[in-house]
Amino acid sequence: MGAVGHALALAGSMTWEILWALILGFALSAVVQAVVRKSTIVRLMGDDRPRTLAVASVLGAASSSCSYAAVALARSLFRKGANFTAAMAFEIGSTNLVVELGIILALLMGWQFTAAEFVGGPIMIVFIAVLFRIFVREKVVRAAREQADRGLAGSMEGHAAMDMSVTGEGSFLRRLVSGRGFTAVSHVFVMEWAAILRDLIIGLLVAGAIGAWVPNSFWQNFFLTDHPLLSAVWGPIVGPVVAIVAFVCSIGNVPLAAVLWNGGISFGGVTAFIFADLLILPILNIYRKYYGMRMTLIILGTFYVAMVGAGYAVEILFGATGLIPQHRHAMVMEEGIRWNYTTWLNIVFLLLAALLVFRFVRTGGIGMLRGMNGAPESAHAHHDHH
Repeated sequence: MGAVGHALALAGSMTWEILWALILGFALSAVVQAVVRKSTIVRLMGDDRPRTLAVASVLGAASSSCSYAAVALARSLFRKGANFTAAMAFEIGSTNLVVELGIILALLMGWQFTAAEFVGGPIMIVFIAVLFRIFVREKVVRAAREQADRGLAGSMEGHAAMDMSVTGEGSFLRRLVSGRGFTAVSHVFVMEWAAILRDLIIGLLVAGAIGAWVPNSFWQNFFLTDHPLLSAVWGPIVGPVVAIVAFVCSIGNVPLAAVLWNGGISFGGVTAFIFADLLILPILNIYRKYYGMRMTLIILGTFYVAMVGAGYAVEILFGATGLIPQHRHAMVMEEGIRWNYTTWLNIVFLLLAALLVFRFVRTGGIGMLRGMNGAPESAHAHHDHH
């Protein structure tokens, strides 16, 4: 029981360290989603030009969600007319370029990892756009659209179909500070938490268990830390593979990334590992349902190559500029809760979360929770804010 307690203590301390950042990130995301309609997003994603992909990535970053919901939303946008490459750029942005991910990376691992994520993300999208131009023919896209239009269920279908933005006239600020705006923000906030909670808990428990039970010597041998050049080459190759078999996605993979960094994985390998939340085995199965086996294999191959390439790019760029941390002391190995600025921030943001949850419950939010995993059609009954 001592080993189990140690693992739970590590998971608990990590949870406490990142709690305020999660609340802040989802609150900011809720504000954006409350005033930007999904129909507007579709109109801006009609082709695969560089400007369009940049816009899709930014819109994705503003629509943060768990990996499952991001994948479901990307298919929804694709079915409504968005370009397939643009939909994939949106999907990557919504899981790997979000504010809360950057804050948590900085808290647990250091600001350099946040910078690497926001530098490597656009590089990965560029790689994918080029690879899609080379390997994805119009015939394959048509077949994927036909499969997508069949509407086979994956995960978080109802959540992806909900458009909780505020309609009507008025400026961004006026709509936001209205009663309907406050309600919309509360609905998005709680729904995003409900979507991410499972993955976050699993990620923290897995990271706590691995941090407590797997000695660093194992990871040091696995990541070839005695051979710096080989380690830099090996890290981005094996990082996504570890992510795929670990089943941990979304923000939940950051604590495990911290464990791997302490264990010796290269800087670029950490970046590639975090990007691979969109290739875990359950999501690959959802791609198969959404787009068919051929497109799934293309996504797997191109995403993997792009992740590895982005990892190498980050390793080279940050190595050349001397920004790769020289010490491996990620927050994952610290236990206990201390009375410091983190505690004060957690208290403040927990009060904000309580206020938003109260508004959510008082304005019919419970019915929306029941529709999260339902059919997209049924979800529309719960989400309009006119």
